[in-house]
Formats: sequence, C-alpha cells, structure tokens
Amino acid sequence: MNKLFIIGLPRTGTTSISIAMLDYNFNVAHTAYTKQAFELADVLSDSPCFSDYQELDKIYPDSKFVYLDRSLKDWIPSIQMLLKKMHTSLEPKKGAFNPVLKRSFNEAFDLYIKEDGAKSFALNESAFDKDHLEDCYLRHKAQVMAYFSGRSDLLTINLSHKESLSQLLTFIGISHDEDVQFPHTNMGRRVADWREFKHPNKVNALSFGEDRRRFFDYK
Repeated sequence: MNKLFIIGLPRTGTTSISIAMLDYNFNVAHTAYTKQAFELADVLSDSPCFSDYQELDKIYPDSKFVYLDRSLKDWIPSIQMLLKKMHTSLEPKKGAFNPVLKRSFNEAFDLYIKEDGAKSFALNESAFDKDHLEDCYLRHKAQVMAYFSGRSDLLTINLSHKESLSQLLTFIGISHDEDVQFPHTNMGRRVADWREFKHPNKVNALSFGEDRRRFFDYK
C-alpha cells in the first residue's frame, strides 16, 4: 500500500479515523495543503482528499481509499453547524482559510456563486438548506462509487457501526482484536479535536519541503 486516503465528507468521522490510525504507527495528516504534507503522511483525510481523490489516485498508485458513510439525519445538522461556523472564511477570494481548503469545500458544497460580471462571490442562498446539503452528499457518494466501480481498493464503512475499525484494519492488512472500536471525537459542536490532540506522528498540513509550501499543479 502506498497511501491510505480517507475520502468521506467532513462530519462523517474523519477526525476519529485519523486519531485511530496514529495508534497503529502511521504518520497521519488530517487535511494536507502542501506536496510535502502528502509525502510525509501515510494516511490522509478530509480536505482536499474528499474532492481530489481522482487526482491523488494517479499521483499515488497502489494506494487504498476509504469512503466514510453516515446517516443523513445525523450528518445534515452536523455539516450545517460546521458550514455556518466556517463559511465566511471559505469565501473564495477574501476568506481567511487556505486556498486548497476553500476550493475543496466549495467544490463539494457549492457554497459561493460568482455573479455574472462580478469580481466577488456571493453566498449561495441555499448553502445551508437540508435539501441542498443532501444533494451534495448524494452527489459526492455517487461520484465516488462510480469512480471505484469494479475495483478492490475502496472500502466503505460507517464509524457508528462497532465493527468498522475491524473492517478497516483487515482492509489494510493489520492484525487486531475483533472488538476494537474507533474513538469518538468532534462530537456535537466540537470541531477542533485534531488540533488539540497531541501525538508525534501527526503531520502538519502546511509542511515545508523542497517545493516550499506549494501544492500540486493539477487544479
């Protein structure tokens, strides 16, 4: 296995799976915004993996991918909370977040719309609506399933199912006790558990390397 990419959308358990993989001696990046971060990490999750999995599949052949499923009734209020909290910083031109993160979220959730002839972006009036977010979730899932159709390098798991960590460890060839389970993190309104979690195998999303802090050229 080259890399392990976690390509479920935000609020499907990306932090929980990232923290769990640290305990199996993997170098883990929960978000990665430089080439160097991708090179240093064995396991990568969240942005931009959920939007860029097709490009990453070509850059890192022989990798494995994990799609995280979650019931819409649980996911929608959770992603609504996150997007309402983040949306100002996700504005494509003026937002404070990293450009890769902004692009990844806007591709997945159609948050901002560029009006004809305008230089600025306007927030999509449906950005936080249940129906819009459900469409975004189902569109992303359908695209993932279509891309990996007929392949054996994609695993789909739901972290609320007690057997999901066992399924993942079997998928990547790690022996384990059958009753292992994922940690539950970023519950409720919490969104920063990864930043607060201390571990020597954490990879900085903005790691500096030969290409300084450049990202890939595919976008």
